[in-house]
Amino acid sequence: MAHKQKTRRPISEINVVPYIDVMLVLLVIFMITAPLLTQGVRVDLVEADAKPMEDEAKRPLVIGVESDGRLSITYDDDRTQFVDHDELLLKSTALIKNNPGIPVLIKGDKNVVYEEVVAAMVILQQAGAPSVGLITQPPEER
Repeated sequence: MAHKQKTRRPISEINVVPYIDVMLVLLVIFMITAPLLTQGVRVDLVEADAKPMEDEAKRPLVIGVESDGRLSITYDDDRTQFVDHDELLLKSTALIKNNPGIPVLIKGDKNVVYEEVVAAMVILQQAGAPSVGLITQPPEER
């Protein structure tokens, strides 16, 4: 019986397989974290001396944030419905898809926690709203 001897690789050859594995792991990490770094809430803020909406404009989708954090949705029939986060996402997605260019507005109670308003903005962004306006009350003249 002839024994086969193991052939040794010359020292000058580098095994690149472990480097490829490391690169693939890094690629996966960057693919997962990159979208998370670019998230944000886009808001078109109104100026302090903002003009009222024109009567000819489409009726807006209005999301209300009550002082206790409850959410409401008002559209077209001027009937307000209280909704939770999931219902808001479903209803606003359907309204925005069926009415392209619809103005989307948030009216928040002045005593509401800011985090609640931002949460509503995030839901509207997920629903496909290109921009979100904030409803304000004009200051009283003294």
